[in-house]
Amino acid sequence: MHHAEKNDYLLWCYRHHMKYECKKHEREYYSAKESPSMLTVPGQNFVMISGKGDPSGKEFSEKVGILYSLAYPIKMNYKSTAKNADGIEYDDYAVFPLEGVWTAPNAGDRDEYAYTLMIRQPDFITKEMYEAALASARKKNPHPLLQDVAFGRSEDGLCIQALHIGPFSNEAETFAKMDLLAEKNGLERMNRFHREIYLSDPRRVAPENYKTILRYQVRHK
Repeated sequence: MHHAEKNDYLLWCYRHHMKYECKKHEREYYSAKESPSMLTVPGQNFVMISGKGDPSGKEFSEKVGILYSLAYPIKMNYKSTAKNADGIEYDDYAVFPLEGVWTAPNAGDRDEYAYTLMIRQPDFITKEMYEAALASARKKNPHPLLQDVAFGRSEDGLCIQALHIGPFSNEAETFAKMDLLAEKNGLERMNRFHREIYLSDPRRVAPENYKTILRYQVRHK
């Protein structure tokens, strides 16, 4: 894009607000192929909540619900404020998919799983916007889990990722492919954590059709 064309585009954005969509504006982070690839993930802001235990349990579901009970009000508050504002590029955005950072015990005991559930926030969402939505949620629905939610930043750096299609119980097959790519490039996993980005709604999709981005941090040996 030439300089003059870029200026015209920025002027158009200034006068005509657009909707920010992660799958369009950040495809490299929210799309993946079944064949593993490497990427560098920068710092990103999230609303997050941590826990431990079987992900099929009630507490896990409640924590997912708590995150969404904040993510949508944050979005709606921003949309309401930005609607008539000047000088901003985006006046709305699509809520990002649910993510989870997991540590699974070697024995695979589901009750010992440790996790942090997250919903990404666009860079133009500030901590003050989050705190306003949190205060409102506490008044409307004073759920005890709200005190466990935080607004924070995560930076994964160099990673390997792949799209896993199928039930979560078969993820080892995809991780094995990722491990081969790491070995081929002289890389090793940095820790026992891995990230999952859930592209499917388990309430509407059969397990064999689940789409999940699997990602872990790596470093050179």
